[in-house]
Amino acid sequence: MSVTKQILKKIGLTLLSLVFLHNVYKLLVLFQKLNPEELSGVANFAAALAFNLVTTGMVAFLGFAYPTSKLLPSSYYKIKNTNRLNRVYDLLGVSFFRIFLLKTFYRGADNKKYFNGTKTGLKLFDYNTKQSEFGHLAAFVLLGLIAIFLWVKGHISLSLWTCAINLLFNFYPIVLQRKHRIIVQRLLK
Repeated sequence: MSVTKQILKKIGLTLLSLVFLHNVYKLLVLFQKLNPEELSGVANFAAALAFNLVTTGMVAFLGFAYPTSKLLPSSYYKIKNTNRLNRVYDLLGVSFFRIFLLKTFYRGADNKKYFNGTKTGLKLFDYNTKQSEFGHLAAFVLLGLIAIFLWVKGHISLSLWTCAINLLFNFYPIVLQRKHRIIVQRLLK
């Protein structure tokens, strides 16, 4: 890809991220004004889904444009207690989440695009797991703060739905990426 195309791609992805940020802001302003009793259960679920999509999207587009994983120290990405991570992975049933992803979103995907079997491919896979994990971690934290804001404003049901969807959209992928990294770390040694 030419330098010009790379720059245009970064600009485009950054602008998309800013659009998503604007939508997060607009949603926060809207729900600051709305009376919690005015919303049905379906409306709360739909709003929670919207908060999760726009917040995760905002962070994801930045991660597609920039090496955002470098914002955290490399020590964060080293898995120190593999037994504890494996217990969390099993306890939460993240393996079912992984199967769901493979059967839906990654169905028919060219898996060589993610890992081509070479040492260089393994390093790229490691980088991609870090990028993905950082994006989901940043979204997880931001959505946690949004859920607290909603709770304080009296939107208890919306806050709980936001947390539940956040758990599935962001926490499960964090655990999955860390599980991948156990294998990657072992292979890179």
